[in-house]
Amino acid sequence: MPETFSPWLWFGLTLGQILLIVVVLLVSIAFLLLADRKIWAGVQMRKGPNVVGPFGLLQSFADLIKFVIKELVIPAGADKFVFLLAPVITVTLALAGWGVVAFAPGWVIADINVGILYLLAMSSLGVYGIIMGGWASNSKYPFLGSLRSAAQMVSYEVSIGLVIINVILLAGSMNLTSIVTQQEGMFWNWYAFGGGAGTWPTIAVMFPMAIIFFVSALAETNRPPFDLPEAESELVAGYQVEYSSTPYLLFMIGEYANIVFMCAMITLLFFGGWNPGVPQDWLDMLPGWLEQAIYLVTFLAKTVFWFCMIALVKAFVPRYRYDQLMRLGWKIFLPTSLVCVVVVAAWRVFAVGS
Repeated sequence: MPETFSPWLWFGLTLGQILLIVVVLLVSIAFLLLADRKIWAGVQMRKGPNVVGPFGLLQSFADLIKFVIKELVIPAGADKFVFLLAPVITVTLALAGWGVVAFAPGWVIADINVGILYLLAMSSLGVYGIIMGGWASNSKYPFLGSLRSAAQMVSYEVSIGLVIINVILLAGSMNLTSIVTQQEGMFWNWYAFGGGAGTWPTIAVMFPMAIIFFVSALAETNRPPFDLPEAESELVAGYQVEYSSTPYLLFMIGEYANIVFMCAMITLLFFGGWNPGVPQDWLDMLPGWLEQAIYLVTFLAKTVFWFCMIALVKAFVPRYRYDQLMRLGWKIFLPTSLVCVVVVAAWRVFAVGS
């Protein structure tokens, strides 16, 4: 840091970046939630939200106001401090992961060399908010729901971690900006398609890894068809049965922030991030602000695409049983991703290394 650069100025700029990303993310979640409901409605041949605002665009904001002004009810036997702390922890950890997401070249709050480790740490800690919420409610149904959710999240975090190791082996870095930069150029340079001329045979491994990452992300975020902690016919509504008003809203914001985060992760790790998938020489001839805008729009478009895929899965695929969920994670995804790690490591050592 230059001597003339004030630490307070750095702190103010960083705080401003954080607030900007949080505000934009929350507004985006509001419209993505509406899109989720409209896609589900379209598949079921109904209209969905269409009353509040033009075309129903303000429905999510009306729901926000409703949750904020509703009465906050805390069960008499609940641990009040932990009961209220749980949703705060959940939403805080869900938003914290966005600190290392690279939206465009140079558009990242913390461009750290161990960005992948940071993301895995934030993802792993997220289970604590759910366990605390289920336990503090002092009811067997939320507690059983939180145990289900914890077991599910831990099971699929293992698969996600092993899948990400394949990307790290090909990229040789845990820095997200570096990972995206190495996927520039044509779309076949994206890691889902092998990663370019030097490693293109690994498409046989990496494309299935992208699919496993996508399915594991559904289970990690408790999305259908893996929403077993919230199966209404079995456990009412999972760990959030006793929650209402703003604490319930915080749980929902944390859940959708994690869903969008997983969409951003599959974009960054497997599908080129901000790279448009075509030669980028012509972008260098454009003004800097326009070039950055194109990169940003490309990243956002890919993220929204994967969110739409998650919404379609919710509408199309029937719910799994819990034993099927665990069998898929431990008996199929875990061995497959572990074998792929060995294959990619061997490729790096014997094919690329030589």
